[in-house]
Amino acid sequence: MPRDIKIFAGSVSVEFAERVCEELELPLGKAETHVFSEGNTFVKIHENVRGCNVFLIQSLYGRVNDALVELLFFIDAARRASAESVTAVIPFHSYAKADKKEEPRVSIRARVVADLIEAAGADRVVSMDLHSPCNQGFFNVPVDHLYALFTLCKAWEREDLGDLVVVSPDMGFAKMARRFANQLGASMALGDKERPQHDEAAVVMELVGDVKDKNALIVDDMVISGGSLCEMASVLKEKGAKQIFAAVTHGILTPGSQDRIEKSAIEELVMTDTVPPPEDVTCTKFRWVSVAPTFAVAIHNIHERTSISGLFDGCP
Repeated sequence: MPRDIKIFAGSVSVEFAERVCEELELPLGKAETHVFSEGNTFVKIHENVRGCNVFLIQSLYGRVNDALVELLFFIDAARRASAESVTAVIPFHSYAKADKKEEPRVSIRARVVADLIEAAGADRVVSMDLHSPCNQGFFNVPVDHLYALFTLCKAWEREDLGDLVVVSPDMGFAKMARRFANQLGASMALGDKERPQHDEAAVVMELVGDVKDKNALIVDDMVISGGSLCEMASVLKEKGAKQIFAAVTHGILTPGSQDRIEKSAIEELVMTDTVPPPEDVTCTKFRWVSVAPTFAVAIHNIHERTSISGLFDGCP
């Protein structure tokens, strides 16, 4: 690997960045973030990046706005330090959910965030399983949209799940659920989900597809409160499904979600490490798999100016 590549991590994604660097056999760059008593954020890169391809890894998670501002400041710092290129690597892009205007007088926040990242000086963005692929169109710089599908499928290919049906909890994830089903050689069912309020509570109105006497794998891009997954699991049980499992890319897991999932009909939930696991894991049904190798291949190929299209076919 040439020496003109430097990888740094924001405070949210240090452990994930270390796993990426381990895959690439590179050291994680030295940087610091400090938040002053009045809330002002300060960042500094402690290495020479002049003429380097710089990759800044930061998920927009936890205190999302603080994580975003920290990423913007790191992009600006690298640009002002004469980096040859700056790539924002955002494993989880929280504001990708806000991709359209569904009611009067609201902001399309995903577009605003895209403008901010570009204005700070990013030449490229790498992310995974954006809530809506249209987010790529909000950027005027290249966006590499990676998938956790192949990593998650490998986690289940080792299991003997028998007669399997892949279940999408709503219409929005149906296309990706079809890819899961094709990859696993399974049939597919589709939920009709409605979210009436902003309280994140979802109601499954109907289920399309045959799940009776089959093992079910619910797939989605993220779990936050766990309400959608648990509601879907209840419907699947009512419809005669046998064992029920779930696989999601981003495990956000807000307070109360662990207890909700522990008490649900879900037997195991597999998530990736795009965001760090909770400090207090109390649910016995969780399993994590790493997508650091996928990001490592993407970073390597971007740096070497070679194609990353193999990642979209599951063949790094």
